Amino acid sequence: MEAGARRGESPSFPSCSGSCSHFPFPHPSHSLPSSCYVAEEAGERTFRCSQAGLVAVPQGIPNDTRKLYLDANRLASVPAGAFQHLPALAELDLSNNVLIRLSDAAFQGLGNTLRYLDLSANQLTSVPAEAFRELQIQVNLSANPWRCDCALQEVLRWVRLAPGTGAGIICGPSARPELVGQEFLSLIEEAEMCGPGRGGARRGTDAALLVTMGGWLALVVAYLAHYVRRNQEEARRPPKLAPTLPARSEDSSMLSTVI
Repeated sequence: MEAGARRGESPSFPSCSGSCSHFPFPHPSHSLPSSCYVAEEAGERTFRCSQAGLVAVPQGIPNDTRKLYLDANRLASVPAGAFQHLPALAELDLSNNVLIRLSDAAFQGLGNTLRYLDLSANQLTSVPAEAFRELQIQVNLSANPWRCDCALQEVLRWVRLAPGTGAGIICGPSARPELVGQEFLSLIEEAEMCGPGRGGARRGTDAALLVTMGGWLALVVAYLAHYVRRNQEEARRPPKLAPTLPARSEDSSMLSTVI
């Protein structure tokens, strides 16, 4: 009887802040840690899977989820389209994982809904700017060992930093030695990491293309100059006289007869 009562008890969930109600996970066929749960927080469907030992983005997250918490796990990467089945997602927390890589399509499909992204306290040294180009979001990039280069500056052109997080973007060991330990925002206030103007990340490629085109143009100009000079020299030479043919013997005999 006592065992039956225990079986009938409601499952225990981690506490949530504010006003929230828990719901049983609607996809029992997917094996998830018991600490993952669905809740209604401030009127928004929320999926919490914090400190669950996850090594990959879990399957079976309800597609009407507005807030998704995958913080404090062991996620090392976010593959392309990892959240594209969540068309209502507005807030995503990936903080305190071990992320070292984001696909350039990691947030594909979230351009119309995602408003806040937390990537703090991971192992990111760089992220592709393409991952953020469809998004209009606030992002927390603090507490990562950033490389602090032109690529990071390009990322910051596409996102808005969450208030109070900019000072936490610190250059890590992979940055140039003179930059390690410095705040990235203070560095780019003093000097552009990409050189003057925007789009500096592509400047090296553009310069190489210009050099190549210049080389071909120089060859064409040199050939044309040689061709014109040769024609001018030919024009200045005296015309060649046509060779005089020797008189035939018959003509000589006829001339003697006439005389």
